[in-house]
Amino acid sequence: MLILKNTGVLNKLRWSILLGILAFFSFACEDAINVDLPETETRLIVNGIVRVDTSKEFLPVEIKVTETSDFFSEPIVAELESAVILVGQRDPDDPFNLSFGTRILREYEPGTGIYEPDTIGNDVDERIRTEFLDENTVFFLVVEHNGKRYAGQTIYSPSVPIDLVEQGNETLFDEDDTEIKITITDVADSKNYYVFDFDEGEFLALDDQFIDGQEFEFSYFVERDLESGEEFEVSILGADQQFFNYMDLLIEQTEDDGGIFQTPATTPRGNMFDVTGLDNIEIFDNVGRPESFALGYFAVVQEFKQSITIE
Repeated sequence: MLILKNTGVLNKLRWSILLGILAFFSFACEDAINVDLPETETRLIVNGIVRVDTSKEFLPVEIKVTETSDFFSEPIVAELESAVILVGQRDPDDPFNLSFGTRILREYEPGTGIYEPDTIGNDVDERIRTEFLDENTVFFLVVEHNGKRYAGQTIYSPSVPIDLVEQGNETLFDEDDTEIKITITDVADSKNYYVFDFDEGEFLALDDQFIDGQEFEFSYFVERDLESGEEFEVSILGADQQFFNYMDLLIEQTEDDGGIFQTPATTPRGNMFDVTGLDNIEIFDNVGRPESFALGYFAVVQEFKQSITIE
């Protein structure tokens, strides 16, 4: 048995072992780790939520289009070959009896990917007036991009105004949360859906299953830091069931804490379908090409806003 009685030798031996371990990890850390990310098909993204203030003369139509890029990059601005909105009135007794007017959209500022009604160099004002809107107003958005035609259908979805917005004193999980209390009054005897926008990408989807025709107050807890004296705005959007379901799924997935490498359970599909080659505007299921669709959503919804000053 070998016994080291010389503490100097023992210390040198310890330092040699320690340096050897550090050197091993230093060289190991220099090796690059290559992660093969799955290749994904580039998709068109359509941000087509038109928020209507019926006190204004025209709808504020701004359709923004981008494309998905690689895994770590932001979406890039897309350029369309054409973009139009068709507007018509639905006959409640004959839903297929539709006549449409066409509104041409153009990109006023090249490179922005924002398409608006064409009012320059045209004998016809392509803007859409709010005075003709009701629950039977039907819209189609049709865009062409890279040789494909996409179309989305929606009806005008009215909302109810916000009765009251006020700041509360309660907290939920974090003492820094800010309680915002909202009160609305639902329309009786009709199925209504609402989407609340708290800015900074915070949304809440609500239906009137348990509040039909009632005054309803609820609290929303804002997790981001709000400073005293800051203006905080709450918006309520009308919605149909399809838009409600889309936003509800989108909210659920964005609240997931799985991180950027978490695989979503499903891809939230909007209502912009690939209709390339179809000559019947009523055919909107694209069953023959289920994987060819644009991301995003097209909707025309009434919006009400109310602001408070944070204390």
